[in-house]
Amino acid sequence: MRSGVLTASVAMAVYNGEKYLQEQLISILQQLDREDELIVSVDPSSDNSWALLQQYAKEDSRIRLLKGPGQGVIANFSNALQNCGNDIIFLCDQDDVWVHEKINKIKKVFLEQNVDLIVHDALIVDKSLNPDRSETTFFAWRKSKDGFWRNIMRNSYIGCCMAFKRSLLDVALPFPKDLPMHDQWLGLLAELTGEVCFYPEILIKYRRHGQNVSASQHSGIMQMVKWRADLVTALLKRWRKVRRYRRK
Repeated sequence: MRSGVLTASVAMAVYNGEKYLQEQLISILQQLDREDELIVSVDPSSDNSWALLQQYAKEDSRIRLLKGPGQGVIANFSNALQNCGNDIIFLCDQDDVWVHEKINKIKKVFLEQNVDLIVHDALIVDKSLNPDRSETTFFAWRKSKDGFWRNIMRNSYIGCCMAFKRSLLDVALPFPKDLPMHDQWLGLLAELTGEVCFYPEILIKYRRHGQNVSASQHSGIMQMVKWRADLVTALLKRWRKVRRYRRK
C-alpha cells in the first residue's frame, strides 16, 4: 500500500454465468483504478462465459482469467482468492450489478476506520433488476449486525457484499474441506481476529433469479444443524492459527 492509497483485487467465481455476466463486468470495470485487478476463476461451463471473458481480458489488462478446479463454488472462489495480490479483496458474484463508486467508498472506510472486513447493504432485485416487493434490502431482510454467535445462528456474511484486508487470507486459507460456505467462514474469522463493519449504504443490486448459490436459499433443519457443527469444528481446528494472527 502506498501512503494513503489502497489497491483492490476483485475475486469473481464464474460458472455458466453468461446471461448476466456482461452487465456485472461493466459495472465493475468502470470503477477499477489502474492498479486494481479483477481475478476471475471460471469453472468448466456449457455456455460462452469463457469466450466472453477472454474478449474482455484482451481489451483490459486489469482482468486475469483462471481455469477453475470444477469442484464447486467454494473451491472456485478459493482459486480466485489465492491469486489476489492487492491490499483489499472484494468478493464478487457473476450476476449482480455494482453501484457506482462502490470500490472507492469501501476503500475510504478502510482508510478511515480500523477494520479488517466490511459488509455493506444491498438492494434485493429480481432477474430484471426490479426491486423485490416483498423484501427491501439485505440488511433489513436478515436483520444484519455483527456478533460471532449471532452469525453462527443467523448468518449475515454474504460474499457479494464483502471486502476484507488481504492479510485475512493468512488465517482463512486453505478453506476447510467440510465448509458450508466461504463467506460466513471469512466473516467469522474476521470477528475472531479483528474488527468488522456493517456499512449501511446500498452498494450493489443483489439479483435473485432462482439459481443463486446464496443466503436466500433455505435447507432442512438437520442440514443446517450439520453445517453449524461443521463450521464450529473447522474454527476450533483453525484456532492455533487464529491466535497467532491476533498477536500480529
